[in-house]
Amino acid sequence: MTQSPALPVQDSYGRLSDGREVYRYSFTNSRNVTVRVINYGCVITDILVPDKDGNIDDISIGYDKIEDYEPNPRCFGSICGRVVNVISNGKFVLDGKEYSLPLTFSSLENEAPKHAIHGGVKGFHLKLFESWIDGDKVKMKYVSPDGEEGFPGELTTIVSYQLTNQNELVTEYSATTTKTTIVNFTNHAYFNLQKHDYPNIDDHVLQISADKYTVNKDDDIFIPSGELRAVADTPFDFRKPVRLGDRLKEGPHGRGFFHNFCLGESGPLKQAAVLDHPPTGRRLEVLTTEPGMHLYTGCNTIPHTKGKDGAVYEPFCSVCLETQHYPDTPTHQDKFPSIVLRPGENFYSKTIFKFGLIPQ
Repeated sequence: MTQSPALPVQDSYGRLSDGREVYRYSFTNSRNVTVRVINYGCVITDILVPDKDGNIDDISIGYDKIEDYEPNPRCFGSICGRVVNVISNGKFVLDGKEYSLPLTFSSLENEAPKHAIHGGVKGFHLKLFESWIDGDKVKMKYVSPDGEEGFPGELTTIVSYQLTNQNELVTEYSATTTKTTIVNFTNHAYFNLQKHDYPNIDDHVLQISADKYTVNKDDDIFIPSGELRAVADTPFDFRKPVRLGDRLKEGPHGRGFFHNFCLGESGPLKQAAVLDHPPTGRRLEVLTTEPGMHLYTGCNTIPHTKGKDGAVYEPFCSVCLETQHYPDTPTHQDKFPSIVLRPGENFYSKTIFKFGLIPQ
């Protein structure tokens, strides 16, 4: 017997400070998986999945209400764009013309911002998208004006979410532009497979399908140097499963991981990572058409953050598996896969988060 698809249901999630209404869409499939998303920042607010004993918990960290998501300084659960991740010195050259972006990020504490990150002062994670239900999908649309946050071209972006009865949360991105521009999207969900309010990810076991990673600079530890290096014999070798608690403090300067892993050619759908949590039996598989995946382990940038259900989030309480093109691609256009989008072209990207149990 064919199972009915997980059809989304819309309700109100409240209003922004300027009075605009935010909508929430809830999916529940035949296997007791529930996902909720809102059209502000295309945020995934909740992911509720069973463990090996049938207990259902929320495994995605976030907030309770729109008042907290409106600033969302950690990009909890949101889409990031136009260009996710860093652009060093906030500058890039496109067809011989230099563009300058707002400087919003520094690698060092108490240092004035000197790089651009996540699309600018008000990137896509802080935009209210037009949204509607299309069959078993929710679609969200935003038209970014020419010149917004320093990027050329009017960019029309559509993000869609779908929850299948195979426990697949499918995210698709499409975009067109009126001028040659650069585009790189991701979803910035933070996962803790024990439960969103559990204080650490030590017992998580991670495997990444990457033979190489992008090396960061020694003097600016979140900025790629342009070098692609083999993961073999380094702390970045996740080709076989690794318990995160045994590896987190091996990251640069003991700050965990803020690094891109090279997955292969852009376009084909391929496995990026498998995240297991043996105590609960939960498993998360990540598949993507993107050439890279950024591993972010919370580092020291989530200090005592109040979250949903009374939770308090601390460093190393969660892990992000951000499928995307490589960070700072405009600075390394001769080495990294291109993120250039031209008029008449259609950008398309797909990522699947598949929830399940560790095979016995």
